[in-house]
Amino acid sequence: MCFTSRSTAIRLRRLAIALRILCVTALVAIFPFGASAQSPDLQALDLEGLMNLRVTSVSKREQSLSRTGAAVFVITQDDIRRSGMNNIPDLLRMAPGVEVARINAHTWAISVRGFNDRYSNKVLVLVDGRTIFDPAFSGVYWDEQSLPLEDIERIEIIRGPGGTVWGANAVNGVINIITKNTKDTLGGLISVSTGSTDSATGVMQFGGTAGTKGAYRVYGRSFRVENSRYGDGRQAADGWHGSQAGFRSDWNLSARDKLTVQGDISGTSEGQTITTLFSNRLPEEYTLNDKVRVGVGNLLGRWNHIFSDGSDSTLQVYYDRVRRFDAGMEVRNTGDFDFQYHFHEGSRNDVVVGAGYRLVDESVTGGYAISFGSGNQRSNLLSTFIQDEVKLTNSLSLTIGSKFEHNVYTGFEYEPSVQLVWTPTDRQTVWASASKAIQQPAWDYANSRLDYAAFPVSGGGFAVYQVIGTSGIKAAQLIDYELGYRTSLSRRLAFDATGFLSNYRRLQTLEPRTPYYTLVPGPPHLVIPNVWENLGQARTYGLEMTMHLEVTNRWRLNPGFTYLQTQYSLDKSSHDPFLGSASGNSPKRQAQLQSTMNLPHRLEWDATAFYVGSLRSGPVPSYVRLDTRLGWMVGESVEISIAGQNLLSPRHPEFLNTYQVAPTSAERSVIGKVTWHF
Repeated sequence: MCFTSRSTAIRLRRLAIALRILCVTALVAIFPFGASAQSPDLQALDLEGLMNLRVTSVSKREQSLSRTGAAVFVITQDDIRRSGMNNIPDLLRMAPGVEVARINAHTWAISVRGFNDRYSNKVLVLVDGRTIFDPAFSGVYWDEQSLPLEDIERIEIIRGPGGTVWGANAVNGVINIITKNTKDTLGGLISVSTGSTDSATGVMQFGGTAGTKGAYRVYGRSFRVENSRYGDGRQAADGWHGSQAGFRSDWNLSARDKLTVQGDISGTSEGQTITTLFSNRLPEEYTLNDKVRVGVGNLLGRWNHIFSDGSDSTLQVYYDRVRRFDAGMEVRNTGDFDFQYHFHEGSRNDVVVGAGYRLVDESVTGGYAISFGSGNQRSNLLSTFIQDEVKLTNSLSLTIGSKFEHNVYTGFEYEPSVQLVWTPTDRQTVWASASKAIQQPAWDYANSRLDYAAFPVSGGGFAVYQVIGTSGIKAAQLIDYELGYRTSLSRRLAFDATGFLSNYRRLQTLEPRTPYYTLVPGPPHLVIPNVWENLGQARTYGLEMTMHLEVTNRWRLNPGFTYLQTQYSLDKSSHDPFLGSASGNSPKRQAQLQSTMNLPHRLEWDATAFYVGSLRSGPVPSYVRLDTRLGWMVGESVEISIAGQNLLSPRHPEFLNTYQVAPTSAERSVIGKVTWHF
């Protein structure tokens, strides 16, 4: 009890320190010391502009953020630049409802509204409309998602299902990373950063025009992240380095036609310490430093056409190839075709229809303790959708639609939704929605075998706990209900709140089968097989709130708060021992307080305090993270900044419930950065 009280007191002191730093920062902004040139207003963060941001992720067409019938949060390029963050996972910490937990120097557990895990499979992530999840487990390897942060225009985050337009696996959310048009990146860019955990990161980029109708950019990026440390201070073996190159070109072919062609190629090498069985050396368990090598390449083309009647169409095609050596080898080739048509039917109906086809060719060579059937699979996904926004009155609109899909695992699936949006005044929006979404089964659930653990049995010998895929696995389903409210209370204050109730069925469970003895592979041992089935249910409910407050023309505060409650249950026939513990991977409460300000002499001072509640799995105690950044614009082309992260403690754990991989601690760090535009 004394230890708990002492830990709580320490966390409270850290939170108090964070708030004091924010207050001191505010005083400096309001009462600058000494004579100075006039500091510019926060025009990039104007509240009216923020509420009228055009977003595309909710319905695959542009609409005002303030009028959407979904819980949407946008991280803008200015947010990215002033955050001091140097990778995409850390940027996502700014969004309420998103759970970001660092596992080691290159591995994260990221989810939305619960179910967090390294292999989280209920959030769909896209880069410029290109799906980046791995079909082997329906989740994202975040170490493969590396691009210059300077080229990101915005990150649109939908909390809640987006299956009606995006399809399978857009269950708890959609994260859409949208890069800049090349007309906004003309000229040269050199950016170099270094710090206590990053030995070096460098970006070189050049953009130019191609005749009178086109523009382009090409870039190269290289980075190195040093080994981090365990909680006791020992150095780990999780260093990470890599390089990347890419291009994008945008063409105004005519007044009605636009074409985008872009591509990237990257290679990384990283280390990890794993503890695993070797299926051919049972029953010994080995701990070793394992090398991971990843090669990724993609090519995307997108054509937009506006018809004479004002309707428009988009055709997008991409090819993606991944080669990953990680406790085995995975080679994946993906080809994707997507077409959509947007038109108005009369004066009241705004309709979007679309169709798509995706072909995935995978080969996996099992390693250590896991194998995938024959090791080869070709799967396809055929889909179509329709969504209609009906303007019932000048202030009331109804949006209905559904996605229809056919996949190789479960056949035909559908994902309908309905949204009602009421705008009683220009400054207020009330919305409600009901949606269904599915989580498509992955190859891991359908056709894998994993020797999970070995242990001695009475009378001598040993047993192996084995997890086996099954072709009879079904798609997990979500029925979700949400209610939201947005308002601009004044020119300087905006508020957004969402409440949700989500019911899940057919969640994956591990069901034991009859044990048996085997001689292959030797020596003789008992096998305890467990097969994937769909005998789990869950209910989650919660509240998400954000606020934007312009204290002065130089200073803005953005507080946010999230509450999440999760309840699991099993069918009477289930004997799964693990599902109920999954709720321990997500915090019940999270909070952020972001302060952004312009100081005299073209200085910027930004600070963010994050509170993350405790995790029962691990367990992981709650923590407060404080980040701050001081930036200085030198002339019109050079920016110098220094950022501190995790400033309140030397190190702390964020996620400990990981299979095989040894987790390390998030460390205090200082990063200096110089960016030159020319």
